[in-house]
Amino acid sequence: MTTDTLIDSRTQVVLVDDDPHLRQALSQTLDLAGLRVLPLSDAQGLAARLESDWPGVVVSDIRMPGIDGLQLLEQLHAQDPDLPVLLITGHGDVPLAVQAMRAGAYDFLEKPFASDALLDSVRRGLALRRLVLDNRSLRLALSDRQQLSTRLVGQSTPMARLREQIGALAGTRADVLILGETGAGKEVVARALHDLSSRRDGPFVAINAGALAESVVESELFGHEPGAFTGAQKRRIGKFEFANGGTLFLDEIESMSLDVQVKLLRLLQERVVERLGGNQLIPLDIRIIAATKEDLRQAADQGRFRADLYYRLNVAPLRIPPLRERGDDVLMLFQHFADAASERHGLPPHVLQPAQRATLLRHAWPGNVRELQNAAERFALGLELALDGDSPGPVDQAQAAPGSGNLSDQVEQFERSLIAAELTRPHSSMRSLAEALGVPRKTLHDKLRKHGLSFADSNASGTDDTEDNR
Repeated sequence: MTTDTLIDSRTQVVLVDDDPHLRQALSQTLDLAGLRVLPLSDAQGLAARLESDWPGVVVSDIRMPGIDGLQLLEQLHAQDPDLPVLLITGHGDVPLAVQAMRAGAYDFLEKPFASDALLDSVRRGLALRRLVLDNRSLRLALSDRQQLSTRLVGQSTPMARLREQIGALAGTRADVLILGETGAGKEVVARALHDLSSRRDGPFVAINAGALAESVVESELFGHEPGAFTGAQKRRIGKFEFANGGTLFLDEIESMSLDVQVKLLRLLQERVVERLGGNQLIPLDIRIIAATKEDLRQAADQGRFRADLYYRLNVAPLRIPPLRERGDDVLMLFQHFADAASERHGLPPHVLQPAQRATLLRHAWPGNVRELQNAAERFALGLELALDGDSPGPVDQAQAAPGSGNLSDQVEQFERSLIAAELTRPHSSMRSLAEALGVPRKTLHDKLRKHGLSFADSNASGTDDTEDNR
């Protein structure tokens, strides 16, 4: 038996028996029952051909030359202890079968046995296998959501939507275009897409196209052969080839020259790479995640970016909201980074004062999460909470039209952000929350209702007692 070919996931039963007559009879029985069967004469290399989540059942004779049924059971369960293995025994092998059951075999059938007995055992084994794999998928999905919540901190609607989109795209083969301002966290999103995908065990290669000199960008990305250009003395493997089997994150894609864009388009379409100075087409199994801080459609209209490459990349776009659109997240993120910095430096954590919270919420954050993280680091070190310029950002300026309505909206948003941030802190009761905010409890109840917030969303450790407002 060759060991280099994986068994098709559509195969439901792998039947191993060195007796050709019995193997043929059992194969026919299973086949007539509508089951997809792979008959094998020996178990050599079988374990290596089964993927970890192969959805089928193994039926094997116990006494076989080479690897016997007990050894096969041990090999299979070393890879996946939940894989159903049914053993076929002769009359004198029943003690061995009992031993195998204690070792984790799903069932055993003593010769001679009725066809219905085999079919019943196989079908029960398949049903159990489906249940096990479904549970694994659910646990993985839950773990993925928890990972995303840890990596992409925030409870605002834009961030919740972003996490949903990442979760939906991670398991697909689609290339992704990430849109986001400087410092918004584009590489964090790219790594999340990689780590939550089936490529998680493959390489994750990140490269900033904007940081590469024009003279080396092609060699860096595509590689080169000896003599391809002056100074090319040895073969060089490019980033695309190095990322084979995994993910390549290409940041600041808008800075690539039109000539390089042509080659990138060909790579995306054909999934092959050709080194500079070479004539060999190297097939690639690779996922491309591109990122930009510019409007590529506008750049295409201006002739700075190829329109065909833009449309090829724009199949699955992900927009990272700037920090100024994530009002409720600012204080939560700041505290998250400040606490992490305090722990890293071995310092006691500092508590934000109301005036400092107001400053953070008022700031436009042109540098987005990166700027906030740096500010949190300074705060954790006990330095002054100094922010670069306090002038309103682009969105704030656009919304700063005269009129009391606009001012009222800003006040409402500010109030909601303060309450939402305080809800992320531990409070044992509504009384504690109201005292922290400096308002009567009835007023707090009214404001929670007005802003669609709930004390149940807080890190509460107790319940409130009923008390008249005073």
